[in-house]
Amino acid sequence: MSTFKEIQGRNIRSYTTNPDNPLEGQMWYNQTELKLKGVTAINAFSSSAPLSLTREGAGSFGTQTTAVICGGESPSVTDKTEEYNGSGFSAGGDMNTARFRHAGVGTLTAGLIFGGFVPPHSSATEEYDGSSWTTSPNSLNTARSSLAGGGTQTSALAFGGAPGYKTSSEEYDGSSWTSTPSLNTGRESIMGAGANAEECLAFGGYTSSPPTVAVNNTESWDGTSWTEVNNLNTARYGAYGCGTSSAAFLAGGIVGPGTMQSAAETWDGTDWTTSPASLATARGRLSVSGSSTAAIAMAGQTPSLTTATEEFNFSTQVITPGAWASSGAMGTARSQISGFGASANASIGAGGYQYGPNAYTNASEEYNGSTFSATPNMPVSLGFRNSGGTITAGIVFAGHDNTSPTNTSLWDGSNYSNGPNLNNGGYGTMGNGSQTAAFIAGSSEPPSRPNTATEEYNGSSWSTVPGALNTGRGNGMGVGSQTAGLAIGGSPDMTNMEEYNGTAWTNGHVLVVGVTRSSAQGGSAPQDNTMIAGGGGSGAIATAQQYNGSSWVTAPSLATARTSANGMGAGNSTSSMLVAGGNSPSITSSEEFTGETTAVNIVDITTS
Repeated sequence: MSTFKEIQGRNIRSYTTNPDNPLEGQMWYNQTELKLKGVTAINAFSSSAPLSLTREGAGSFGTQTTAVICGGESPSVTDKTEEYNGSGFSAGGDMNTARFRHAGVGTLTAGLIFGGFVPPHSSATEEYDGSSWTTSPNSLNTARSSLAGGGTQTSALAFGGAPGYKTSSEEYDGSSWTSTPSLNTGRESIMGAGANAEECLAFGGYTSSPPTVAVNNTESWDGTSWTEVNNLNTARYGAYGCGTSSAAFLAGGIVGPGTMQSAAETWDGTDWTTSPASLATARGRLSVSGSSTAAIAMAGQTPSLTTATEEFNFSTQVITPGAWASSGAMGTARSQISGFGASANASIGAGGYQYGPNAYTNASEEYNGSTFSATPNMPVSLGFRNSGGTITAGIVFAGHDNTSPTNTSLWDGSNYSNGPNLNNGGYGTMGNGSQTAAFIAGSSEPPSRPNTATEEYNGSSWSTVPGALNTGRGNGMGVGSQTAGLAIGGSPDMTNMEEYNGTAWTNGHVLVVGVTRSSAQGGSAPQDNTMIAGGGGSGAIATAQQYNGSSWVTAPSLATARTSANGMGAGNSTSSMLVAGGNSPSITSSEEFTGETTAVNIVDITTS
């Protein structure tokens, strides 16, 4: 009988606690817990940032961290493409032909879609290069939708589909489609996987309607013929598979009309195994990309359309997804609030507008990581203010109450005092920075709205500087510092962003979703790592977006939709806080965001 050392190449060692960075299969004795411990791989789904657009029947391809989803019903037929980078979604190039229930294969920079329903049933083929789509002059021989495919942009196979429970199969070599031998069982809403046109797997689908009968048939393609192999454990249709003919993955789908599936299955080349992990959101007509050990499930119907995204991993790592969670409540309900502080656990929220009594407030509250407590009030009652700095040296400036829109209030850690007035000010301005180096730009204050003017504060006075916004705007968000700032969004729901270098504004990367009165996070948010959340000119939204200096992507949504709130603390992709807000009535609740974390899956070893 082999020993542990002969199998693993190491002895079982004894540690006071758990060792740093243990490897899969490693075992040790924990002297503190008096337990034998080890590392093992687990199957698990974890939530991720949502899509910006609800959809079902969309095509998809790529890997878990470089995925593409395109087209679908939303509920109208769409041509929109979104790209996933492992954290969130950003906009890709629009398809040339809007369609749904089409097939997709390939990678982010070399993708291929074919077939689908426009209407009518389509034979069109398009190629994706990572930014734009090109329609191929070569179409499928058989127009169809609800089909499946496998392979790459230059070696793909299309099979099955509607109408009429098709058995037909055809191969694409990068320039033309050629008919190949047919499936043994014709079906619609079929699913598939494959590394290239010479090795594919076809599974599931349905064979009659009405009533719709889901099937579990699985067939393997070897480049010459289709062969019946072992069936799925759960018959289903209306999902997309991923992986290869020897290592495939399937999640979700539809068991019968109106009955959505959450179970996942993996294929090892011989048998399907039902995974111990299942989707948190059961759904059909979803899109799946990746491999049998690292996949992503996107969108679908529940039966209502969803933007939900979940990652599947077979790994030794336990993934805790990034999420917003309820935090301490403010003592005074308000909207149009300003916030500043170096971290979420050391921050201040001040001023705002109280719907209900319909009055501006000068109330100020400090947050210590668990509760808010009142501080001395600001010298003026204003809403829509800008702010920056820390809890010992803060600055709050401009705002709206129709009487003192140019006011500056300085916080010294104990009290507020009036500082020098701005030259322009007003409400809907966008500013940030520190108590000795702040900036402000734009305005929604009549009669000069939307304004492009920029002012800088040097610790003593405000001065208008030559650098003006390229696009006049108000009700956007100001982030960063006087030499590395951002002006984000604005009314009406702008996607435009501009970057400031201390001298001039330049147009930057566009938002995934246009926003008005969204909330950028507080005083020390960096220019290349910030988050915005909530907003809405006519109604509160829960949307969140992150910026990494190169692109905007979607982020996990707020638990409570809110507008005219504000961020407090550092406000980046790993730690943020959003407080109060609401059109009417104002609210007191707050939420804190914690970014995704991973940890080794350490388990107790027992004899059972």
